[in-house]
Amino acid sequence: MISLTNQIEFRHLEYFLALSQTLHYGKAAERLFISQSALSQQIQRLEHLLGQPLFDRTNRRVELNQAGQLFKQVAQQVTNQMHGSLESWRLALEEIEGMIRIGFVGSAMQEFLPPLIKDFSENYPKTKFSLDEMNNQLQLQALETEQLDIGFVRSNEVPPGLSCKAVYTENLCVVLPENHGISDATFKDISQFSYENFILFPNQQSQMYYQQIIRLCQHYGFSPSISHRSIHGPTIFKLVESGMGISIVPKSLMDNKNYGIRFIELTNVPFDTSLFAVWNPENSKKGLKHFLELLFA
Repeated sequence: MISLTNQIEFRHLEYFLALSQTLHYGKAAERLFISQSALSQQIQRLEHLLGQPLFDRTNRRVELNQAGQLFKQVAQQVTNQMHGSLESWRLALEEIEGMIRIGFVGSAMQEFLPPLIKDFSENYPKTKFSLDEMNNQLQLQALETEQLDIGFVRSNEVPPGLSCKAVYTENLCVVLPENHGISDATFKDISQFSYENFILFPNQQSQMYYQQIIRLCQHYGFSPSISHRSIHGPTIFKLVESGMGISIVPKSLMDNKNYGIRFIELTNVPFDTSLFAVWNPENSKKGLKHFLELLFA
């Protein structure tokens, strides 16, 4: 066992994890900035050292076998520990008390997060932030693998072991081309748009929000015809501007200065949208503890 651990290199674990996540040599090699042949050689070297194949390979696909699935857990633990230790060393070297790794959906950065981060930085100036914009699904995966300390998502359906709490609620807004026939003055209810094509966030990446829009439309007697999907506000706004459909977004995403679009805020409907904070309660970082205290003060 001693000789085995001495021969396995850290890069072997990173190469293995990249391939186990993509299940594609080309994509994994591109992520790692190495050639496919070099990646293949290193994976074969790792399997030789372990004395076990980790993947089932055919001409069309690559899949983890049972040994590979078990080894993936070990490799993830080792790499997380290594990255965490190096981060602690670097922060100690810089005399910083800690770093909080925050994930967020784009709308959270429009109104909610900036003042929170500013207040926290003023109270804890030695704590730094790592900010990553991710969709709901990627944030939850990163929280499970300890690559994030806290996430801000539009879903309260989280994996076991994670805590979740609503932190911000806001109205929804209809997004229309600027020359649309319905305005604030003529708007009555959402049923006026039953004939329109809708541009929505994808169901698989934001299920709670997507289903909320579906229920909102059904409440007014119709099911929306969905023509396009996007997770990015600017993309949605350009599609609406181009006459490809209308959309419904959180109020915090309103931007009628940079696009030829208009917004109608839905103030008298039985639906709104919430932003949820998600974190692992077993995370012992002092910086996260202070951040949560400020968040829920």
